[in-house]
Amino acid sequence: MASPTVVFVPGLREHVPDHWQTLLQARVAKSACVPRLGKGVLSCTAWVEAIDRTIASVEGPVVLAGHSAGVIMIAHWARLYRRPVRGAILATPPDLERELPAGYPTKQALEQNGWMPIPSDALPFESILVASANDPLCTFERAAGFAMGWNARFESAGAVGHLNPASGFGEWPRASGLLAEFGVEVDNRAAVAWQW
Repeated sequence: MASPTVVFVPGLREHVPDHWQTLLQARVAKSACVPRLGKGVLSCTAWVEAIDRTIASVEGPVVLAGHSAGVIMIAHWARLYRRPVRGAILATPPDLERELPAGYPTKQALEQNGWMPIPSDALPFESILVASANDPLCTFERAAGFAMGWNARFESAGAVGHLNPASGFGEWPRASGLLAEFGVEVDNRAAVAWQW
């Protein structure tokens, strides 16, 4: 079986050197990252098209690794495009249909830019949704509802906030094991271990 390329799908943020996606990508031999369009680009369509261009540029099987709004982008992309995907990790999706904390886009701005409604159709590829018990952007119950609608396996990461540097997390060793389920090899020699 051919080794897949991991396509990392970040959320609405600029490049963050100590984010788990950035750190993990450095240890995956075959990888690509959807361009970070930044917080200033709220068009869901623009992000979805960036995902499709990135996947189209990859030869062979693809595994998606999305975080935060990147998970919602994947759900929107899967409704519009049909490219072969071996699997996806969907880490801490935000509930964009409720007001987010200060510093994040407003519900109205997200709605005006095509993010709502959040797709609830089953994804056409195997996926694993990982939720946090104390995510400020999404309740655990809502995340479980996303997993059910998308037909994703649901896993708890414990109380890890939004699983990002602002919540005190950089490395996320569990991601390596999840990627391995889809045939991805990760060089973990440089990883800093922590348990969840």
